[in-house]
Amino acid sequence: MVKLNLADVSQYVENNIGHFHQRRIQSLDDLKLKDVLKRKNPYLYKAKNVLTAQDIVKGIVDAHISSQEETIFGDWLERLAIFINNKVYGGNKSSTDGIDLEFDNSGIRYIVAIKSGPHWANKSQKAKMLSDFSDAKKRIQTSGHKANIVCVNGCCYGRDGKPHKFPAKGIDYLKLCGQDFWEFISGDPSLYLEIIEPLGHKAKEKNDDFNKSYAIMINKFTAEFLKDFCKTSGEIDWDKLVKFNSEKRIPKAKKVPTKKTPKKKK
Repeated sequence: MVKLNLADVSQYVENNIGHFHQRRIQSLDDLKLKDVLKRKNPYLYKAKNVLTAQDIVKGIVDAHISSQEETIFGDWLERLAIFINNKVYGGNKSSTDGIDLEFDNSGIRYIVAIKSGPHWANKSQKAKMLSDFSDAKKRIQTSGHKANIVCVNGCCYGRDGKPHKFPAKGIDYLKLCGQDFWEFISGDPSLYLEIIEPLGHKAKEKNDDFNKSYAIMINKFTAEFLKDFCKTSGEIDWDKLVKFNSEKRIPKAKKVPTKKTPKKKK
């Protein structure tokens, strides 16, 4: 174990936090109104008595942004955790699908699946994680590694008062959240607090850029919605919107090419 140099962490964050903001803006640039409308519930907007095109557009764009940001920042935090662990314990990204980090400490090989927060999994997702743990253990054991192997579900924020998990069917594992997780990968009980300050590097400047892209997107989508899903009176055409979202599509019959009869030679 090597004592963590917090200056290295700050430098890494400052050098890489821009990637998070770039991906936020890119997720807006790649967004298409009709693609999102296909995935949203039009009945909900009617039930909430939404009356303006901009309200619908803001609702679907904001929901998309919230979902995307959680995923994008979760991926970014995962890379930060691997960087920190590599500095302290020499850990690296795992070669097993679904496992994010592997490292050795005190004769134990830890295999870690990193998630953003503690409430990430439904039943099938948890089963997938247990399967990934099983595959990783088999790979390590097959390679002749003699160390004890401990599986860990690490969560970058939150808390869990019962870290030892014993599934009825599956592999036992630890669930370490928030302070416990950051201390586990670094040996520093205060790291969960110390990484907050550098995360704000140029945050205002980057958010100003994002807000400009956001405003352009709202204006563009509102104009598109007015054109395609509103009546000439300006009222939302709910029938047209619901049909676009939910009407069954009857596939067009494929034309069977007909063989041309060769012309007879005179």
